[in-house]
Amino acid sequence: MMGEAFAHKKEDPKAVKKWYAVYTHAKWEKKVASLFTRKNIENYCPLNRVLRQWSDRKKIVYEPLFTCYVFARVTEKERISVLQTDGVLNYVTWQGKPAVIRDSEIEVIKNFLLEHSNVRLEKIDVDVNDRVRIKCGLFMEQEGLVMEVLGKTVRVCLPTLGYAMLAEIPKSHVEVVDSKARGDEHLIS
Repeated sequence: MMGEAFAHKKEDPKAVKKWYAVYTHAKWEKKVASLFTRKNIENYCPLNRVLRQWSDRKKIVYEPLFTCYVFARVTEKERISVLQTDGVLNYVTWQGKPAVIRDSEIEVIKNFLLEHSNVRLEKIDVDVNDRVRIKCGLFMEQEGLVMEVLGKTVRVCLPTLGYAMLAEIPKSHVEVVDSKARGDEHLIS
């Protein structure tokens, strides 16, 4: 009988942790992430490995991939604590509410940064294009939406954030799974 009572108990939706993007003061991304960690707020500040050239040397530095953004994974009750952190300006909103970032999108960012350095971001308008499956590499068997292919550069769409991450992925490493009707042209040929 106890098992039955336990089986019917549902998880409180307000207690479920979700990822949110927060705006920070300029150049405060790493500091805000550190402050979140001190407050026991799960967070992610994507850092891009960039090779910098000085007059006397080259050095790899880690810069925030998204300027003025840090991600926080909190419950609805914990959201106020995020806003009470120094350097945080507000949540990134979608239709007047804090935008929820899917776990899968955070994982894509993490994996993308593990495989690539000198990643560039480009602001985009979200479009529905061909669905593709990657045939080899870190993202093997993953499906995604291709925004555009120019030479070897593939734009991977993160619609919740309104950004695309750019990486060199040979066209031969992707196959079209579902082609949307756009006349005779396809993004990948």
